[in-house]
Amino acid sequence: MVAVRRSAGRYVIGELRVTSVMSDESIAFLLYESVEQVAAAAAGRILTAARDAIDARGRFLLVLAGGRTPVVAYTLLVDQVADWDRWHIFFGDERCVPADHPDRNSLAASRAFLDRVPIPASNRHPIAAEQGAEIAAARYEARIRPLLPFDLVLLGMGEDGHTASLFPGHPPHPDGLVTAVHAAPKPPPDRVSLTPRALAATRAIVILVTGRGKRRALADWRRGVDLPVSRVASAGKTEVLMDRDAAGSE
Repeated sequence: MVAVRRSAGRYVIGELRVTSVMSDESIAFLLYESVEQVAAAAAGRILTAARDAIDARGRFLLVLAGGRTPVVAYTLLVDQVADWDRWHIFFGDERCVPADHPDRNSLAASRAFLDRVPIPASNRHPIAAEQGAEIAAARYEARIRPLLPFDLVLLGMGEDGHTASLFPGHPPHPDGLVTAVHAAPKPPPDRVSLTPRALAATRAIVILVTGRGKRRALADWRRGVDLPVSRVASAGKTEVLMDRDAAGSE
């Protein structure tokens, strides 16, 4: 893995320096050279958070993200030694399609990770989005409310700056923990998402940003544009793991 350290407001990889323009000191932007390095760094943070949480509280509450880079990170966890029976798995969002549909975040996580480690079925908490957005949102809120805070929330960022299923231009999200989403700008239109309030109810947030297509949104975020991802990130202790393609040359 590439060694990354912070020095005088800058993020350093070897001789390459990337200046952060974020004024919020709770957000650290960390630069890696490739998607694979971002995924490895994410996997390492998940394992460390799990050990710390289990040592301190006897269980680990992890919120998973959808997307290609998170799935790469999940595959790296499979061969690790962990107290899997102490892990509890949640999801930041889900698409309102059948439970066995290939677009389901829960299905991708199961195939890459959850079905390959001995996490008890009772510790896996998918969003039952196939029941409809409103019903699933209400039931998931009732499920997570007594368990908060999470220990670690893993998120991605879309090319428009969305995170989970919180999209730009949509009405402000309610004060609840889980919301029904309709008319999403990318299919499927109906979804269920944790709200910024729920995503921020965690001891740590890790956001993965990879690929050239994310470059504009990442640049907008870092110069202070109001985006869904920036609202969530600014609410807690956040690390942003970005690759060279997303960060560009600065």
